[in-house]
Amino acid sequence: MAVATTSRRDLLFGRGASRPERICPPGVTPESLAACTGCGRCVDACPTHIISLAGNRPSLDFSIGECTFCGECRRACPEPVFEFAGVARFAHVAAIADHCLAKNAAACQSCRDSCPKQAIRFQPRIGGPFLPVIDEDACSGCGACVSICPVGAVHVSARHQEGANA
Repeated sequence: MAVATTSRRDLLFGRGASRPERICPPGVTPESLAACTGCGRCVDACPTHIISLAGNRPSLDFSIGECTFCGECRRACPEPVFEFAGVARFAHVAAIADHCLAKNAAACQSCRDSCPKQAIRFQPRIGGPFLPVIDEDACSGCGACVSICPVGAVHVSARHQEGANA
């Protein structure tokens, strides 16, 4: 997964640590994206309107909403761009930055409340609000928690890959 660069300002404010440049629709790989003609049928078919064309290729924007894995984009596509049917998880997971309200002594659990997979839970701590913890095995990477965050502290990052004998 490609990683965007971070400005010094964002680094100082704890934002943008490792955001992917392009998030492909479910079932699309960077290799299969080469077959895309940029017709935009997937954009029109998306019921949550999170697909847009960036450089004539589909890209998801979770700041608008979430992916429901409905498959409408795959059905609308006339080209062999979607390699896998019935995909229900992305190659990324949700990640919470340090400027999260809960990490800064303000009670907020918006991300937990919006998660359809209940992949975000809050751990109690002494002297402050509960802290968010993401269960990467449960997280589908749908992005439901991204747009709901009032301070934009939730983003997606690559899943941690474990070795076979690690």
